[in-house]
Amino acid sequence: MLNRDVREKLIAIVGENNVEDNNASLLAYSYDSTPRYQTLPDAMVAPRNKHEVSAVVKVCNEHQIPIVPRGSGTNLCAGTTPSEGGIVLIFKHMREILEIDEENLTMTVQAGVYTKDILDRAQAVGLFYPPDPGSMHISQIGGNISENSGGLRGLKYGVTRDYVLGLEIVLPNGEIIQTGGKLAKDVAGYDLTRLYVGAEGTLGVITEAILKLVPQPETKQTMLALYHDLAAAAESVSAIIANRIIPATLEFLDQATVQVVEDYAKIGLPTEAKAVLLIEQDGPPEVVARDMEKIASLCKDNQAFDVQVAQTDEEAEQLTAARRTALSALSRLKPTTILEDATVPRSKIAAMVKAIGEIAAKYELTICTFGHAGDGNLHPTCLTDARNEKEMELVEKAFAEIFEKAVDLGGTITGEHGVGMMKLPYLHLKAGEHGVEAMRRIKQALDPHEIMNPGKMFDPLTKQSKEVEK
Repeated sequence: MLNRDVREKLIAIVGENNVEDNNASLLAYSYDSTPRYQTLPDAMVAPRNKHEVSAVVKVCNEHQIPIVPRGSGTNLCAGTTPSEGGIVLIFKHMREILEIDEENLTMTVQAGVYTKDILDRAQAVGLFYPPDPGSMHISQIGGNISENSGGLRGLKYGVTRDYVLGLEIVLPNGEIIQTGGKLAKDVAGYDLTRLYVGAEGTLGVITEAILKLVPQPETKQTMLALYHDLAAAAESVSAIIANRIIPATLEFLDQATVQVVEDYAKIGLPTEAKAVLLIEQDGPPEVVARDMEKIASLCKDNQAFDVQVAQTDEEAEQLTAARRTALSALSRLKPTTILEDATVPRSKIAAMVKAIGEIAAKYELTICTFGHAGDGNLHPTCLTDARNEKEMELVEKAFAEIFEKAVDLGGTITGEHGVGMMKLPYLHLKAGEHGVEAMRRIKQALDPHEIMNPGKMFDPLTKQSKEVEK
């Protein structure tokens, strides 16, 4: 609970209606979309502009109160759980699209703007914002940037990092800085913009962003390729990329996922298939037609028993929307749904899919797999019950093996969900002990009081020092 002095200071900054410290009201901010992680904060604070953010951070820095910047709470790594109490900072008053610059192909937005609103406003002027996380209808751009969110179009267009040109950031001491700008080139000093993208709120508070836009594609086509064999579908992914074709979307769903999604969406998905590839290409009509013809041929060469091309825009949108519902559909089956992400080089997709299946069988777990196969980002999803302690121990062992296998194949423990609390124990598998220590030193330099989203990504230096003293 906040002491009276701090509470009064915060109310003086943002107004009484924007400070909430009633436990019942704080429940909504005690967890995110990650199962099994929940801690009540001491208060929720909703600043109305960057100056109020700065003032709030200064108070917290003075009193060494933890701050957790929070978007919509859709993240899947326990990245916005207030594990050490303190203040959850939300951005419900900072949802303005400040500018669309058609000459420089940029959009300037506040941190609380919803991702789908950015896409819609860009399309309204014939432009395109490609990043499309599965939660795009409710996720906020500040959260997307903090987690470096990916999405279905990541293969061709990249991830959030590739579209952030500049940021406005409140540092842990309350100072406001601007990084980058509306520039195609900028090598003036350290690239602080890229440092803060994916920093998970551990280095400061993002309040505004300058985003890159691109011309809207002229047309697109969508197809499904159906397989009797998981490995054949994975081999098709490698074959498509090896033939120098980069689809806008190249998604993988195993049979269990397809069956559950069809039961949920009821759009006629082929539930008899052991694996399905959802493939979309966009661009000039002649390029799209040529690429899709070649992709269909490659899929058939790699044992696809059927290839279906969407005949209308409505049908194509239904297919893509169905893929986006995968997590929601799977979550209906068991009390607890644990969605993970492990990323490997594209050429290792088949080996990773096989390994996930073997690990699931070893621990007798239900693990459905889908994901962005074109960029090697798979989402093994375990359907379980957090109340079953024995099974949860097996789940943890299974995912530890999955992460280890991904790294062994030249991959990483997370492609888009982030580290947060959930993958903190595994960061060293990818970064190494010295790499983790380097990150920790950056954190200490920028946030010496360790108030910014503590307990995420890695254990803080102060905790390390206390353990050594013991």
